[in-house]
Amino acid sequence: MHGVSRTSFAELRDRLPEIMSSGGPAPTARSGRPASGRTASGRAASGRAGTRTPASTGAAATGAAATGPEAVGEDLFAVLRLLDREHALRRALSDPSKPADEKGALVAALFHGKVTPQAEELTTAAVRSQWASSADMTDAIEQIAVETFAMAAEANGQLDELEDELFRFSRVVAGEPELRIALSVESVLPDEGQRELLNALLGGKVTPLALRLITEMSLNPRGRSLPDSLEMCTRIVARRRERLIAVVHVATDLTPAQRRKLADSLAANYGHDVYVNVVIDPAIMGGMTIQIGDELIDASVASRLAAVRRRLAG
Repeated sequence: MHGVSRTSFAELRDRLPEIMSSGGPAPTARSGRPASGRTASGRAASGRAGTRTPASTGAAATGAAATGPEAVGEDLFAVLRLLDREHALRRALSDPSKPADEKGALVAALFHGKVTPQAEELTTAAVRSQWASSADMTDAIEQIAVETFAMAAEANGQLDELEDELFRFSRVVAGEPELRIALSVESVLPDEGQRELLNALLGGKVTPLALRLITEMSLNPRGRSLPDSLEMCTRIVARRRERLIAVVHVATDLTPAQRRKLADSLAANYGHDVYVNVVIDPAIMGGMTIQIGDELIDASVASRLAAVRRRLAG
C-alpha cells in the first residue's frame, strides 16, 4: 500500500473495534447465497479459475447467530474471494470517481443478509475509503479479515499459540519444497485435496484458528507464496499484541529461560515487547543471528569465522 491507501487502511483498522462491538447494519434473514446468486467462495484469480468451493465455507451458512470475530473473518474472506474473481465489480467498488454513497449502496445490495452485519459494515467502510488501486482495497479487506481471527484468538486466550503456530508452519513449508509445491497454485491437488492434506498434517496439532488461516492462505494465495502469506498473518497477530517479532537463528534450541532473557533484553533495547521466534539452523555453528524487521544482528560463530577468513585472505 502506498500514498492515500496507507491512511485509508489505518482508518479502516482503527474502526474495527467499534464495528465489531456495534453489530453493524440491521440484519435481514439470510438466504445462505452470496451476492446475486454467485458463490463468494472459490479460489481467487490464481490460474485455477474454474475451481469453486462450497458457499458453506463462509459464515453466511452458519446462521444469523454467528457474529463473533471468526464468523466475521470468514465472511470477509468470502467477500474477498468474490472481489478477486469479479474484476469489474472490484474496479467499480474501488473507483475514486464514484460517490461513496453509491458504492455503499452496491455493497448493501450484494451482501445485506448474506454476511454478518459487521462484515457488511467493514466492507462498506472499505469501499467508501480512498485507495490508490483496487488491489490496495482488497489487500486491506484481507488484512482486516486476518485481524478478526487475531481478535478471536485473543478472546480465546490463544493469541500466543496462534502466532507461534503460524510462524512454525511457515518455516516447515519454506524448508520442504515438495510440501510447498503441494500447497501452491501449481499443485496437482484439487482444493479438497489440499484441505485433506492440511487436516492430516495439522488437525489436532494446532488451534482451529491457525488451521483455518493456514488453509485460507493455501487455497487463496493471491499471488504470494504460502510462507509469505503466513508471514503476513504472523505480523498482524504480533501487532495485535503490539510486539515486535525477532526471528532468531541458532544452532541448538534455546531453553525457556534463555528465550525469556533474550526477549527481555531485546525489549529493553527497542522499547517494545518482542516475541522471539527461534529457528534451528546448524549453519550458524554457535551464537545466533537476530532479524527484527529490516535490521540484522549477526552474532554467529559462522560470521566471525568468515570475517577471520576475509582478513587472512587480505
